[in-house]
Amino acid sequence: MKANKPVRSAVALCFVVLLLLTACSKKKAEPDHPRLTPKVALRDVTFHSAALNRDMQYRVILPASIARGEKLPVIYLLHGGGGGFHDWSNYSDVACYAEHNVILVMPEGNSSYYTNSAERPQDRYEDYIVNDLITDVESKFPVAAGRNNRAIVGVSMGGFGAVKLALRYPELFVFAAGISPAVDVPSLPFSIKRIQQWRFHSSIFGPWGSQTRHDNDPFVLARSADPAKMPYLFLTCGEQEGLPPSNRAFAALLAKRQFQYEFHTTPGDHNWNQCEEWLPSVFRSLFEHVNPKG
Repeated sequence: MKANKPVRSAVALCFVVLLLLTACSKKKAEPDHPRLTPKVALRDVTFHSAALNRDMQYRVILPASIARGEKLPVIYLLHGGGGGFHDWSNYSDVACYAEHNVILVMPEGNSSYYTNSAERPQDRYEDYIVNDLITDVESKFPVAAGRNNRAIVGVSMGGFGAVKLALRYPELFVFAAGISPAVDVPSLPFSIKRIQQWRFHSSIFGPWGSQTRHDNDPFVLARSADPAKMPYLFLTCGEQEGLPPSNRAFAALLAKRQFQYEFHTTPGDHNWNQCEEWLPSVFRSLFEHVNPKG
């Protein structure tokens, strides 16, 4: 019996280590602390997405008082990678813009790049946004239908999503903004230093040179699009990020093809502080194109 004690101790130690590793691997739930104003109301919605075949959530911030029969423009706000549908309301003061008689919709996008996954057929996040989400929002809230009453804005991964979806579905949006948009993700070359990131991106966009990468590449989409039919594009990124080179190249392509757009850089890093700094300019431009009442 004594000879078995070291074995039992080793097994027990491994079990404890395994429990600790499991506990550490669980993502700690972030507290929900929406930054609201007295003139707006918040609603969280759970609905079934046919594209994803599962329930999904989105957050809505709208004016606290809406006249009977009134229909308002809607702005879809896409969060960044590693975030969730609470982010926009928790880390920015975007809620105050709902006071201008618009409805803000913040969907859960997980880390999907708002793209139909190449490797996971059940993860059709593009279809979920452009089909299921828009339909559900317009069935439950006083939304003014039609392209001229619909805009899409995203940050980082969500910036990529906003730009890509606007280029792929110009009939849906009159305005799109990418704040620190990762526009080059489908065309990033392989790097051994970023092997995990490369593998993750490949699971969404497929192998190098694939049709999925081609179909979801903003550069490819911008080269083949009819600029006259495209939404107005607003792009910005911080000079201390790694994104200015790709965004400058994308802006140069938009200029060459005579898109209606604006592009800005400013000192700043890849964080919500920079996003918050640009929100007044984004919404000033947005309101010029969406033309909400009030």
